[in-house]
Amino acid sequence: MAAGIVAAMLMNLLFPPRCPGCGTWGVRLCGRCLALFGPPKRVPGTGPPVFALAAYAGSARELVLAFKERGRRELATVFGALVAAALPRLPGVGPGPWLVPAPSRASAARARGGSHVLRMAWASGFPVAPALAFTRGVRDSVRLDAASRRANLADRVRLVPRCLPPPGTSVVLLDDVVTTGSTANACVSVLKAAGFGVSAVLTLTTARRTHPHG
Repeated sequence: MAAGIVAAMLMNLLFPPRCPGCGTWGVRLCGRCLALFGPPKRVPGTGPPVFALAAYAGSARELVLAFKERGRRELATVFGALVAAALPRLPGVGPGPWLVPAPSRASAARARGGSHVLRMAWASGFPVAPALAFTRGVRDSVRLDAASRRANLADRVRLVPRCLPPPGTSVVLLDDVVTTGSTANACVSVLKAAGFGVSAVLTLTTARRTHPHG
């Protein structure tokens, strides 16, 4: 054990931690960046009620990208705690909701060592049902406009029957960022068609022009 402690101290000396949001040295996550994620705020738009904790910009965006694309898997614990704190504040969500993570493309999930949204959902401590998946043919949506995103997802979200939440439970769709709402709408439509009522969509961030925190 002593050798492990010494090794950890040497690693910190040689490679000191750095906040993935703002780059501050000496901390794994600074309080200023964490404070960017506030209580859930309604994101304007049609479709199911969507709530976000921060704007997809600046240090909040960097934190999400660090978790999603840059291997900072320890942030799952942080984001899971934020999700756990937000769920009781969502209007219309009953006690003990089940989280259904928004799906990722299979190739993207493999590159990330698994679904980052699923990892965050498990870290929340709430019951999780990974009940959705993409079929083949879904492209990376980063550079697609709203119409192209809708076309990209048309009939390409499917249920995973062995992973469905119990019938009659309160369901919240979970994602890391909402942009046009195409993914949320497609996922909610599939769940509703299967008889599951989705109480809300909760995302860490929103990239819409009107966002909850400035």
